[in-house]
Amino acid sequence: MLENRCDVHTHTLYSRHAYSTVRENVLAARDAGLELLGVTDHFSDMLFPGTDLGHADLRDYQHFINMGVLPRVWEGVRLLHGMEADIRTLEGGLFGQEIEVDADITGRPARRPSTLYARATPNCDYVIASVHYKNFADGASLERTTQMYLGALAQPKVLVLGHTGRAGVPFDVREVVGEAARLGKLIEINEHSLEAARRDGRTWSSCRAIAETCAELGCQVVVNTDAHVCAAVGRTPCALALLEEIGFPQELVATRSAEAFLAAMAGAGLDVPEL
Repeated sequence: MLENRCDVHTHTLYSRHAYSTVRENVLAARDAGLELLGVTDHFSDMLFPGTDLGHADLRDYQHFINMGVLPRVWEGVRLLHGMEADIRTLEGGLFGQEIEVDADITGRPARRPSTLYARATPNCDYVIASVHYKNFADGASLERTTQMYLGALAQPKVLVLGHTGRAGVPFDVREVVGEAARLGKLIEINEHSLEAARRDGRTWSSCRAIAETCAELGCQVVVNTDAHVCAAVGRTPCALALLEEIGFPQELVATRSAEAFLAAMAGAGLDVPEL
């Protein structure tokens, strides 16, 4: 049986449609026997409508700016600080990269011009890049949607492409997975997607094809819950069943242990915090 000792895609109350605190998720991770937990709330205009108009109030995003206060080891679980950022352009641009902020979290004028993304990411160890709003890709060619994911992978803090199998945007799987493998970056096998796939065979087939390509091309994957409530943290039966069904190699599961995931971070050129 495949081992999976990390859950590096989880949400808290900050995401607004999630229902647990960081501590509740940590306790759930401890009880599930996890070694490492990633806090990765949504970085998206789904949280604060109007931010897509080119301007944002930094006070709405203090959650990311203040992540340094979270303990690195909590209840015996090692804790990483992250975000799930929306891919918003066909070039692979992420939410917040074209949104200016001109005031700090006290409301006073900012000392220097900056973007929302640049202000929100310094305390994040890694970014999961995912598509939630796919309208920008409507009518785009396969070449352009493939470039969307390639552009996201090229972003320095992006470590993981999130739930590509359910995003509803077709892309050249071999090209994207091959580039992820070349860069040492990771493809997510998302439990939440596969739970929904029980009602949608197309999603299951898409996720399986992506996993098979990762195995063939030697690309590491992360097995995550995408939990929106603490009861789901660390529980990935559907994702592991899919991987076991295709004989996926354990050594390509970056979430098999905390050490393996931290090594994957280092291999992708990210700074690895002391835990």
